[in-house]
Amino acid sequence: MLTGEQSYLNLCQDILKHGTQKTDRTNTGTYSVFGRQMRFDLSDGFPLLTTKKVPFRLVASELLWFMKGDTNIRYLIQHDNNIWNEWAFKQWVESSEYDGPDMTDFGNRRQKDHQFRQLYQEQMAIFKNNILNDQAFAEKFGDLGNIYGKQWRAWQTTREETIDQLYNVIQSIQHNPDSRRHIVSAWNPEDVPSMALPPCHTLFQFDVTNGTLSCQLYQRSADMFIGIPFNIASYALLTYLIAYECGLEPGEFIHTLGDAHIYTNHIEQVKTQLGRSPGPMPALTINTDKSSIFDFTTDDFSLINYNPHPSIKAPIAV
Repeated sequence: MLTGEQSYLNLCQDILKHGTQKTDRTNTGTYSVFGRQMRFDLSDGFPLLTTKKVPFRLVASELLWFMKGDTNIRYLIQHDNNIWNEWAFKQWVESSEYDGPDMTDFGNRRQKDHQFRQLYQEQMAIFKNNILNDQAFAEKFGDLGNIYGKQWRAWQTTREETIDQLYNVIQSIQHNPDSRRHIVSAWNPEDVPSMALPPCHTLFQFDVTNGTLSCQLYQRSADMFIGIPFNIASYALLTYLIAYECGLEPGEFIHTLGDAHIYTNHIEQVKTQLGRSPGPMPALTINTDKSSIFDFTTDDFSLINYNPHPSIKAPIAV
C-alpha cells in the first residue's frame, strides 16, 4: 500500500476513473467510491499536501477551537479563520431577522452570477462584523449546535452529566497505554438534528506501540479536494499534540473513509492537482515551554521547509 501524499493523489485518480455519479444534499453532484484508506508515517514529516498550498494556520486554529470545546464561530473569525462561516451565515439569512437581499441558494448562485457574488460578499461582511461586535447576535447566529467541540469535551449523557472525551483519552493513554479503548466519538445520534453539519469525521482511536502514538480516523463523508487535505493535517496535528502531552513520539495517521467523493464542480481543479508532482513533507515544531496542549495557541506551532505548489481555488458545497 502506498503511503503519504501519493496515496491521496491515487485515491483522487481512482475516484475520477471508477467513481459512481451520485446526487447529494447540496444539489451539486459527486463522483463517489466507498470504503478506502490512506496511511501517513509521521516520522517522514508532517503530512501537509504539497501539490497545492494548504493553509496550516487555518488547520491549527480550527483544531484548537475543537479542543476548547467551542462551537461558536466567533473564536474562528477572531483568528481570521472563515472556514465555518458558510453554515452560520446560512442560519442568519434563512431567519426571520434577516432583512437584506435574497440570499436563497447562495452556495450555487454566487458561482454563476458576478453581481450576486458582490451582494453575497457585502452581506457576509455585515454578518462577520455583527458576530465580532454583537455578543447577542453571535450567540444566536454564530453557534453551530452540538458539533465536534461539544462532543469531544462535553458529551451530554441521559443522566445529565457530561463526559470530557478528549481529557479522558489522554488519561487512558498515560495510565493504560495498551488499552484498545482510546476512542473519541463525535457522532452523537441524539444531537445530530441540532448540528449545522453532522460530523463528517466521526470517530478516532489511538494506539500506543513501542513508545509511539498512532491515530486512526473513520470519516463517513470525505470531500477529497477541499475537506480531506484539512482533515489529514488536522488529525496529524492532533496526534502530534496528544503524543507530546503523553511523552510519546508520533507514529502513524491512518485515514479510513466511508463515502470518498469529488464534487462535480471540483473536477478540473483535481485534474490540475494530479498534474503536479509531490515534494518532501515539511517538519512541524511545537513550543515545548508549555506543559499542557490545552494552553497552546497557533503561535506555538511552526512548519519548516513547506514548499508547496500554488493554491487551487474551488467553491464550497454548503
